[in-house]
Amino acid sequence: MNAPSATTAALLSQDIKDTIQSAYRAWLDARGFKARRGQREMIAYVARALTADENRIAVIEAGTGTGKTAGYCLAAIPVAQALHKTIVLSTATIALQEQVTLQDIPDLKNNAGLKFSVSLAKGRGRYLCLKRLDDHLKYQGQQDIPLFEEFDEDHTAFYQTMLDTFGKGEWDGEFDSWPEEMPDGAWSGVTTDHRGCSNNRCGFFKQCPFFKARNALEGVDVIVANHDLVLADLALGGGAVLPEPEDCIFVLDEAHHLADKTQNHFSARARINGTQQWLDHINSVLGSMAQRFARPDELVALATSVSTEVASLRASLEAVGDHLQELDFEVRDENLETCRFAMGDVPTPLQDVAGAAIPGLEKITNDLDQTHLLLQSAVAGEVNWEKSFEAEDWLVPVGQLQSRAAATLALFEDYANGSSYRHARWVNRTGFDVEMISAPIELGYILDEVLWQRAYGAICTSATLSALGRFDRFVERSGLNPAVTQVRIPSPFNYGEIATFCVPAMSSDPRDFDAHTAEIVALLPTLIKQEKSALVLFTSWRQLNAVVKALPGKVTEELLIQGESAKQVLIRTHRERVDAGEHSTLIGLASFSEGLDLPGDYCRHVIISKLPFAVPDDPIDQAMAEWAEARGRNAFYEISVPDAALKLIQACGRLIRHEEDYGRITMLDKRIVTQRYGRALLDSLPPFKRELAN
Repeated sequence: MNAPSATTAALLSQDIKDTIQSAYRAWLDARGFKARRGQREMIAYVARALTADENRIAVIEAGTGTGKTAGYCLAAIPVAQALHKTIVLSTATIALQEQVTLQDIPDLKNNAGLKFSVSLAKGRGRYLCLKRLDDHLKYQGQQDIPLFEEFDEDHTAFYQTMLDTFGKGEWDGEFDSWPEEMPDGAWSGVTTDHRGCSNNRCGFFKQCPFFKARNALEGVDVIVANHDLVLADLALGGGAVLPEPEDCIFVLDEAHHLADKTQNHFSARARINGTQQWLDHINSVLGSMAQRFARPDELVALATSVSTEVASLRASLEAVGDHLQELDFEVRDENLETCRFAMGDVPTPLQDVAGAAIPGLEKITNDLDQTHLLLQSAVAGEVNWEKSFEAEDWLVPVGQLQSRAAATLALFEDYANGSSYRHARWVNRTGFDVEMISAPIELGYILDEVLWQRAYGAICTSATLSALGRFDRFVERSGLNPAVTQVRIPSPFNYGEIATFCVPAMSSDPRDFDAHTAEIVALLPTLIKQEKSALVLFTSWRQLNAVVKALPGKVTEELLIQGESAKQVLIRTHRERVDAGEHSTLIGLASFSEGLDLPGDYCRHVIISKLPFAVPDDPIDQAMAEWAEARGRNAFYEISVPDAALKLIQACGRLIRHEEDYGRITMLDKRIVTQRYGRALLDSLPPFKRELAN
């Protein structure tokens, strides 16, 4: 952490304490609430952690019903204002981000007596690029100018509607506020990244939705972001969109997602056939661009250099592809085979052929960088080309080529030279291509470097951070010092009186897929009718589909099944049915076991098909287990069981959303009562009333 400032010793002054206490009392009075012990505790822990002399990081698990958003805001906002720091309140999803911005924060602003400014921050990819939209309409039908990736369908009519709607002021240019469902593939054509943007040189700069949103971040007290944006900003060194980390207090809500988000963000992959096709696209773009500008010498030289390098790189990629095809693959499903490298160690022959492709990729990457710089110079009026006024039109396609070149080069360097921290590496093969993948599994090193060492302070919070009563798994995966403040605040709900956890008598072992599926089919029609509404959660598409297929037609006709409609459509239909006094059942996978808010009669029965252990053949989980066991640890009890406990708690958490809620949870997996680890999982749950038949 950073060295404490000169004022650190007296940070938690009486004035700050008084401000926090007054705000809390005002908010309670305005809302007609009574003070909650857990919420008071959270306020105190947050305030103390952020005003410590050092190690200003706290991990706080706040059970459902604690009121954690108000808890951390009421403490963090006065502290941050006193320290002249910006709060970056980061959530796991865009939906939760908007809930905080549109509901929770306005509630505090209106009722707590605190004066603070707030702005919503999203990544550039969530905003319309007006230049890109204009290009699509301007160059529509000009197939000889390869400015855009090819689409399966023509979106011209939709783009014209989009432009008209924006021009009339009926839409702000943000993806999430578009009033209708977006056609597949349409959005990617009208947004861009930082490489494709000419910033204030763009003719649409003053109208740009992204820069309007970014300007709104200047000087605000609270920025509501999401984990993906925070990680993207940190990966660029910090300060690209958000303030410098040293000037920020990060409040990471739903922090149990942080490690997985980091893993996804810092993973790399490349398809061999796809890369070959991409090389053709590079030649097409650079050749057409040079022709468009009447073949200026510097562009012709770069296009020729790239073309020459592409020809030799093809041979290197073919050698890599041939080598990959000779690996020992294992079938994962009817469309996918996988070869995983033990301990993430790439075989020497593959390292060698991957390394042979690096010089060509480096040269192409450098040439694309130079091309992009030339285009920027042309946009600035610093070069005299024919039709140089069109240079801005080519920034996006060349920028996209740059981004992919850099990512492909990083993947091949990773396979050839390894990394300073442990990665899982594997190859996927389909009937169309082979794909090389690398994903970090020592995520703590990444987060420590880009976040923990730089942030002024941080609060990691969620209703589910501990596993089996301990924070060890979260702390290790997140790279936190085990000495950071760790707090568990229990839920105020009286679970023993309002919820029952049931395990019916079952004969099948869930590891016997056919027998377990048949038993679920036999039990489910009766179970879903026990209460007014039900949520049925599966751990795999395979079993979900098998059960639905085997159920009687009169049962399946009444089910709302994930995948048959958009998630929000299913939820809306479910609510409408319940409001109309009808019975309704939702069926889904993991995405339905978290973040789904169905209070009251909308969810009276949660039915869980199976303990949520990770898929046995997942390459990342296999690599993590392998790595742990190589260090003398028990991967099953130290990784698999804690992870399953966390997921099980989240699934059970769909039932009780407020103090007046009630209902039942049915677990269709007898292992929770017959296996030794099952008892640990059972004891990690809230203190439900138990009905255990096995």
